[in-house]
Amino acid sequence: MKKKTTIYDIAKALNITVSTVSRALSGFPAISDATKKAVVETAKKLNYSPNKLASALKSGKTYIIGVIVPSVQAHFFASIIHCIEDGLKNSGYRVIIYQSNESVENEINGVRTLLEAQVDGIMASMSLETQDVSHFTEIVKQNKPLILFDRVHEDLVVPTITLDDFRAGYMATQHLIDHGYKKIAFVTTVHQIKIFDDRLKGYKAALRDNGLPVLDEHIIFGGLSIKDGRFGAGKLMRSKNKPDAIVAGDDFTALGVIKKLKEIDKTPPEIGVIGFANEAFSAYITPNLSTIDQHPAKIGKECAKMFLKMVGQPNPYNNIEHIVLDPTVVERQSTDKAVD
Repeated sequence: MKKKTTIYDIAKALNITVSTVSRALSGFPAISDATKKAVVETAKKLNYSPNKLASALKSGKTYIIGVIVPSVQAHFFASIIHCIEDGLKNSGYRVIIYQSNESVENEINGVRTLLEAQVDGIMASMSLETQDVSHFTEIVKQNKPLILFDRVHEDLVVPTITLDDFRAGYMATQHLIDHGYKKIAFVTTVHQIKIFDDRLKGYKAALRDNGLPVLDEHIIFGGLSIKDGRFGAGKLMRSKNKPDAIVAGDDFTALGVIKKLKEIDKTPPEIGVIGFANEAFSAYITPNLSTIDQHPAKIGKECAKMFLKMVGQPNPYNNIEHIVLDPTVVERQSTDKAVD
């Protein structure tokens, strides 16, 4: 195996001291431009690459950020990660991605693994199973920046970037009401994550504000998946008091709802369907899906900006910000009912 080039090899080749090589590579002002140029050219010629671990130990920074998400398969989270990377690249930071796959155990392991890797900070969107957040408090104890996005927890006093999910639930329901639907159901997750609870509260408020009843039998709790959407729609359409529209907890659940409705010849917009997240597939399924755009690109950009603010302070938690973005309705065929 070929021996890795060190600064000792560069010093020997140029007949200068190791400390001079080190200072030249670090851009030390007392080193002449001619020496710096000679060191850099020799380093390239000898295929020298710096020992980043040693540099990290010396500076206290690795310039690596950990990002924990439930799944990178969802376009929503993939878009956030892309914009975080884009927002940090000019500052020299790189991103390590860890998927929880909606498991709190995986999430705990992810936090532990990233801290052992000496990351400079962690950004996270919590799993559906997360209730105890003590693994996240360890990040704060180490005085490393922790930013929560999309799915947050009120027990963690840290910066957050979220959507106004109460308004999102309200807007989704109001959109259906405005299109002539009056018996509106909700298929959502049983897990008590704040964003989904807020959406449900928004749904109920919209019904009440329009003089429509809130019926327990029209609220189906389960998971968030195509399978759960199929199950929820099936249960609703077998009931005596069938809905004429369904709000789904996310776009994957909405896709399952549409699949089930098509099987029983109730293809939307006969039964209206709206989801959340504006996933890439939502514009291409038949009928294409009305949804709430949660603006993942904005979330990712705000995460990057907030992190750079935090690392620029002696204490990253000196000024804790909570950024709340406004949702947008994306109207498509699944709710395109003619209104009398």
